[in-house]
Formats: sequence, C-alpha cells, structure tokens
Amino acid sequence: MILVGQYDSPFVRRVAVSLRVLGHSYAHDTRSVFGDFDSMLKTNPLGRIPSLVLESGEVLIDSAAILDWLDQQAGPARALVPPAGAERQRALRLIALATGVVDKFAAAAYERIVRPAAYRWPEWIARCRTQGHGALAALAAEPWPEGAPLGQAAITTACAIRYVRLVDGEEMPRGRYPALDALSDRCEARPEFEATCPADYAVPRGR
Repeated sequence: MILVGQYDSPFVRRVAVSLRVLGHSYAHDTRSVFGDFDSMLKTNPLGRIPSLVLESGEVLIDSAAILDWLDQQAGPARALVPPAGAERQRALRLIALATGVVDKFAAAAYERIVRPAAYRWPEWIARCRTQGHGALAALAAEPWPEGAPLGQAAITTACAIRYVRLVDGEEMPRGRYPALDALSDRCEARPEFEATCPADYAVPRGR
C-alpha cells in the first residue's frame, strides 16, 4: 500500500497511525497538495489528501473512508471504531468533534496565513477559533482513562491536538485543557505516533 500525503496533515497522520496500530506496512508518498498539486490531481480528482493506493491499484480517498476500509479489514474484534451500539455512537461523536477542531483551526489559519493581509477577516478568525474551542472543551470533558485500548477517537483527537499546537499554538497552551494534555502526551509517546510526528511548519496543509 502507498499512503499519499504529508504527516503535517492530521487527516493523513490519523490514517498513518491507524495503519501502524493495525499492523499494516505501507510506503509513504510525501507529495504536497501545494507544491505538487497537478500531480495530486492524478491520484485524487479533488487534489486532497490522504489517499491510500491499494495493492490492486484501487485508490481510496478521504480519511474517513480509508479508516472505514481498515476497520472492515481488521474485523469487529480489532476495529478502531466499535462496530455497533452506544460505544460506536460515542466514538463517532468524539471523532466528529476532533475533526471539527481541525476544520475550524485550519480555516482560521488559512485566513491568517494564506489570505493576503488586506483581505483577512478578523471576525471570521475569531468565530472559527470559538467553534474550535467549543469542540476542544467538549472533548476535554470526556473521560480518557489511562490504559484504555487505543481507538480511533483517541487517535483522531491526539492528531487534532498536535495540529492545533502547530498552526495556532497560542490558542492551546499546556494547562488550558489538562485532560487533553494528558491524552496527547500518552499518544505522542507511542511508537505509532513517534514514527509519524510532523515537523513544525508555518503554513497548514490541505485536507
């Protein structure tokens, strides 16, 4: 398999971590959606990341679809999202909050960093940050017990935390959400996270 996309995208990273947790080996294609956009369009018509190229040549696009395929391959006993019931609904809710965090802080970062200064909209930046913090506060209020099996909710949340600290670190200093600090520390210490740790960067990567 080939995973297309750089680890500074939390959507790529959550797929990479999940591949490793489930025991899959893969090659890493580090093309950029900015620097290699025309080439990316040949892999994914949307020019977005991640994509996962299977051994058959089929290309899976969108991290949610890729993760769903991985869970199907793993089977219900090993799937990173519970297969049914209240546990599944809770996991999906937490994943939605975590991906929402990424979406909102990414939107604010693009407005601050990518849009020409004369056209930036401070009120929109503030609104996106407010929405992102709403989701972070909801995630911080959830139990994240130490020693619990690593599931997709924790993986996606940890990737989101790292992303916010990379693109808008002043908005998430240590101590603002202690429960999320602890979750992030535990996850980032795992080999699957260490192997996919993005370097610091100034411009957020596309989804």
